[in-house]
Amino acid sequence: MKILLIYPYPLYDRSQAHQEDISAVPIGMYYVAAVLRENGYDVEILNWHNIHKDPQKIVETFAEKKPDVIGFSVLNANRWGGIEIAGIARKINPKVKIVFGGVAATFLWKHFLGHFPEVDFVVVGEGENAFLNLVRLIEKGDYHDIESIKGIAFRKGKKIVKTKNAPPMKDLDDLPIPARYFDYQHLVSSRGCPGKCTFCGSPKFWGRRIRFRSPENFVEELQLLYNRGVAFFYFSDDTFTINKERAVEICRRILEKRLNIVWVAISRVDHVNEEILSWMRKAGCIQISYGVESGSEKIRDLLGKPLKADQIKRAFALTHRYGILARAYFIYGSPQETWETIHESIDLIKEIKPFICISYILEIYPGTKLYSDYQKEFKTTDDIWLKKMEGICYFESDQDLSRELILAFGQKLRDELYANMHGFVDSLDLVEEEEFYEMHADFCSRLGMTFSHGDYSNIGSIREKEKLAEKLFRKALSYSPDHRAYLGLGILEQNEKDYGEAVKILSEGVEHFPDSRELNMCLAINYMNLQEHKKALSYLLKFQDSKEASYYIAKCHEALGRSKAENGVN
Repeated sequence: MKILLIYPYPLYDRSQAHQEDISAVPIGMYYVAAVLRENGYDVEILNWHNIHKDPQKIVETFAEKKPDVIGFSVLNANRWGGIEIAGIARKINPKVKIVFGGVAATFLWKHFLGHFPEVDFVVVGEGENAFLNLVRLIEKGDYHDIESIKGIAFRKGKKIVKTKNAPPMKDLDDLPIPARYFDYQHLVSSRGCPGKCTFCGSPKFWGRRIRFRSPENFVEELQLLYNRGVAFFYFSDDTFTINKERAVEICRRILEKRLNIVWVAISRVDHVNEEILSWMRKAGCIQISYGVESGSEKIRDLLGKPLKADQIKRAFALTHRYGILARAYFIYGSPQETWETIHESIDLIKEIKPFICISYILEIYPGTKLYSDYQKEFKTTDDIWLKKMEGICYFESDQDLSRELILAFGQKLRDELYANMHGFVDSLDLVEEEEFYEMHADFCSRLGMTFSHGDYSNIGSIREKEKLAEKLFRKALSYSPDHRAYLGLGILEQNEKDYGEAVKILSEGVEHFPDSRELNMCLAINYMNLQEHKKALSYLLKFQDSKEASYYIAKCHEALGRSKAENGVN
């Protein structure tokens, strides 16, 4: 029996800056696939978040693989992609069974089964056991006992039937670790969130009681992936630090196993302190995302995020102090949003100094309190999702807000963020403890590259980006030799055509990192610009098997040959 698990494409393409929001396969798909593998099924995961750019590949894949069952992981954003792909699969093989699961499917199971004949079954909620039991039943071809399977919905004649909810898995360690079969970067150590955010469906999907994997189990997953060459991870728990002792234990085990990994996490400003931040940084954490939502306490309360300004300021200051990038999420266009509350958000941004600040328009999704309130107020049904839209913008339901005003709010937030970047860099205050110096150098050089070569390098409203980058690279080197800082400074000097200064900086870098291809190549290019081709060759020949190095080696020999000819040397 052949099973394909597909992550479909979204309704709208994302900008490069927000591509990660939609491009990664949800970890739940890997768990479902791992359970199927453990039970002897032939299953593949297909990340088709951009397959719409090559639609013929959909047809070719189904014709080649001939799946018996296709499962889709469906969010609001990609539900139409799932419907379209399911339709293609059904045309190729009318007998293929189509199963929808995931967040959108859980909250819109009746909608999908009622309007889309392509969908045969919906898995509601936690999917591992429900999907496995459903596959076993499909394999038998006998649907007599289908209603005994908990956590699914289906058609029975003209009726749509949902079975009893599947009980949440008691011990997450009982699940097979997907890393035994697959490579991925997004992983979770817990399920559930105790929060009451009105815009979030996580508590309703998982329940507000948190279930934890053991630190041993989670770090084993990291070890398996690390052994296969994966070294950068997204810890996607709703709040990684909700249990501080457990988070510290995970960090301690990462260090004990000498996993040289880099990772980012999500937390809340009221669930971090110096101890946990210290351990997280030492274990490889380079970024924590915090949902601030608004600078207005009134709006934060309305959104179910009752954080105090002092908690937010303290968390950002401490996070940056330990050399971890504190990323802020803000929402605008919320209930009672005005220019006054937007300026409160701007004032808070100036105080917390986030080097990355992601601002979203408030949208309404199924499974949230906002959606329940919206349905009651406007007497709408789930049929609203027959429209080709990813979400419902809150401002469309509020007569005090307009599209033009919302766009102006967003532009003002971005403009003020970019205008204050210089102050953020100047006020950076890192903890003066020697064990963190190498990490501080890494933090500053990463941040410097953001301005010289990364996301901020193309934003015109950030003034003197090269000076900001240079300041950060030099700050990095004030703590410890850092490969990225040497390279960044060398490139900046090269761009200014100060090749002598570039050679000086890069030579120092090569002394510390003699095997760095990037530093040696950059140093050689600057020697070439100084017409010192023999010296350039001495660095290029270390990497003569490289196509790029071979090009410059040929250029050096060509220049040296011309020099000999000009001097009459045979």
